[in-house]
Parts: sequence; structure tokens; C-alpha cells
Amino acid sequence: MRYIFSSRLKLTSIVLIIIGLISFGIGYYQNSHVDHDRVVTILEHNEEIAHAQPMNSIYKNDVPLSKEHIEHAEIQIHNRPWAAFMVPLMLFFGIAATSLFFSAVQHAGNAGWSIVVIRVMEGIASFIPVGGIMVVIFIILSSYGCLNGGGLNHLYHWMDPSLTDPNSSHFDLLIKSKQPFLNRPFFVVRTVIYIIGSIFFLYKIKSLTRKLDETKAISDYNRVYNWNVGFIVFFALASACWAWDWLMSIDPHWYSTLYMWYTMISCLVSAVAVMLIISIYLKKKGSLPDFNDNHMHDLTKFLFGFSLLWSYLWFAQFMLYWYANVPEETNYFFGRYKLYSQTYFTMLIPNLVLPFLVLVSSKIKRNYTIVPLMACVVIFGHYMDFFNIIMPGTVGAFWGFGFLEIGAFLFMLGIFIFTVMTSISKLNLQAKGNPYYHESKTFEYPF
Repeated sequence: MRYIFSSRLKLTSIVLIIIGLISFGIGYYQNSHVDHDRVVTILEHNEEIAHAQPMNSIYKNDVPLSKEHIEHAEIQIHNRPWAAFMVPLMLFFGIAATSLFFSAVQHAGNAGWSIVVIRVMEGIASFIPVGGIMVVIFIILSSYGCLNGGGLNHLYHWMDPSLTDPNSSHFDLLIKSKQPFLNRPFFVVRTVIYIIGSIFFLYKIKSLTRKLDETKAISDYNRVYNWNVGFIVFFALASACWAWDWLMSIDPHWYSTLYMWYTMISCLVSAVAVMLIISIYLKKKGSLPDFNDNHMHDLTKFLFGFSLLWSYLWFAQFMLYWYANVPEETNYFFGRYKLYSQTYFTMLIPNLVLPFLVLVSSKIKRNYTIVPLMACVVIFGHYMDFFNIIMPGTVGAFWGFGFLEIGAFLFMLGIFIFTVMTSISKLNLQAKGNPYYHESKTFEYPF
């Protein structure tokens, strides 16, 4: 059964893109007019910002209101448009990639219940090429965006050549030791490999499942199984590395062995939330008739369970660094606690407190009003999570939530909706070629 991308929703997505661009443009204009004198004024009139704990090692020896301190403040302020765009870009690309991973797990595990919504997962994953190309462009511009060899921004301060120059006063032995891995060419090459690999597996898996619908042959199902297992292996390696590259290297003096799990689960729980929203929407439009409250109940269980898993990883990561109390490591959390207190701990409300209190009930897991509402809450909560991951190391104390952040989010949301719903409109939403489709159609949750 085909879904027809309604003109109303298409118009909504286009309006979101346009409003996002206009808002981001206004914010970019305002940010670009913060000149040297304005930065000096901000520092002189805000003692908390002027004496804020530096979030990155390149700023650690700055004397407040010194020439170098002011220059670094200018860098952080002008990083804000890039950081504001990076937050939703990383979130939505992560949602698409983890949707394909979640779909692959269903195939690899021979799951029966999920086949009714498997095409929704593939539709969400169809954002990978669009989001992936944007990520590649973003990383290239951040690395080689201007003629002097540096990027158009300073999001990744390990790219500063003075940090790896033994004759420089800014020489950093730790960053120098990481240079074989953290260097511009290898950084860009790795990014290209992640994106090309993800796009390849997406198109391969989608072409095989389309063929399976036509042939209904066990041999074709086995090929679907094998390629999905292959993607799980690729995703396990790539998702770990891109979390280290794109996110953790923003703070190169700090690392966590939980980091790839933490960021992956943040994307995965957001992906499940998107699956719920789209599945319920398609059900109401009559395009997904076999989707029922049993499927919604199971998807909501994953939303509930992954929210608790994310909370466990957040607490485990925080507790270990708090307990060890190593200054170089605790600075990562201390700076967020001091400078981002409005967003850092409050994100636990949409990411843990509300999902736990609301979704614990089996009856509510079948509610077609509360579930999509909670899914939206969870997506917003994990936007805040990525905000807290990216902003402190890039803009430091000079953060805010205005035209830049709202515009970037609306722009990415509009592109995401347009891309995903266009893809879904081209898919056969009833995967009748899958041998487990009948089991999924008749699935009933026993409690």
C-alpha cells in the first residue's frame, strides 16, 4: 500500500525550511556584527563570563581581559552559528543511521512483531544520503574552509597548528600525541568513509527488500539477512568512530569509554520516537492499516527502555568522573554544570523523568494521543542532549538560544520531513514478501 505525500504536509516542510533559513540568516547577521569592541564590552560588563572556567585547553592560560583572552572570546562567539547548525545536523543524521541499524537488528534477529513497521524504519533511514552529504560538507568547511589552511570556524581546536608545534607557546603534548589520528586529512577521509559506507548499505538493503516483495523467495530473504548482519558490523565500528571524531574530539583533553554508547543510544531513542510519530500518522491516514496498538505498545516499550538505558549511561559516565575527581577530566562536567546549568541537568526531565512517569503504564503505551506527544518530548530532550555535548566546547560561556538555534533546528526538521516522507511515499508499506509479515500482522501483546 502506498502513501501519498499530502500537499499540506509538503507545504509545511517547505515552510519550516524557509522560516528556518530566514531565522538562521537573522541570527547569523546579528552574530557577524559582534566586533572586537562589542566583545570587550561584553567581557567588561559580565564578570561571570570574563572569569568563566575555560572549556578547552587552548584557553586555559588566558589572563582575563588580556589580548589573547579577547581573541579567544571572539572565536567562541563567531563559532555559534556553526555550532547551532551542527546540533540538529548530528541529531537528525544519527536518527537516520540508527533507524537503519534498528531495522537491521529486526532482520538479523528474525523478529516477527516489527515487520509491519519495517518500511517506516527504512523511510527514516532514507535521510542518510541527504544528512550524510551535509555532514561531509560541514566537516570539509570546518577543516579546509579558507585559504590559510584552517576552517571557517574553530569548532575543533585541535586543528590549531600552534598546539602541535614544539616551538609554540601553545604547544600541547597531549594533542601532539594524538596527531596521527587527529589530523585534518585523515579526519575528512574517515568522515567520507562513514558516509559512503552508510549510503551503500542503505541502498543495498532497500533494493533487496524491494526485490523480496516481488519474489517472496527464501534465497532473497537470506540475502536480506546477510546484508543486514553486515551493516550491523559496519555500524558498530563506524558509529563508535564518528562519535569520537565529530563529537568527542571537540574536547580532546577528555575521553570516555562509554561515549559511543551514550551518543548512539541518544540517537536510537530519538529514532524510535520518530518511528512512533510517523507510524501513528500513517495509521490515521489509512496507509498503514496493519499497524495497531500492539505494535505501538512494543515500540513505546523501546522508547521507555532506551530512555532508561540512556539515563543509566549518563549517570554512569558522570559518576565515574565525579568519583575519580581527576581535574583534567572533571572539567568536562564542571564547566557544563557551571555554565550550562539551565540545560544540563534540566534535560533529565524530558529524557528520564517524564518518560519514566508517563510511559511506565501499559495502558498509556497504547494511547494514540499521549504516545506521540511523549515522542516529541523525547526528541526535544535529546536535542538538548546534543546541545550540551557540542556547545560548551565550541562557544563556551557565549551560548544562547535564539534565532540561530531555532532557525537551524527548523531548517533541518523541514528537510528531514520532506526527505523522509518523500521516501515513504515511494515505498510499499506492506512488506508482504517478508516471511514474517503474517506473524507481524497478527501479533498480539500477551499482557
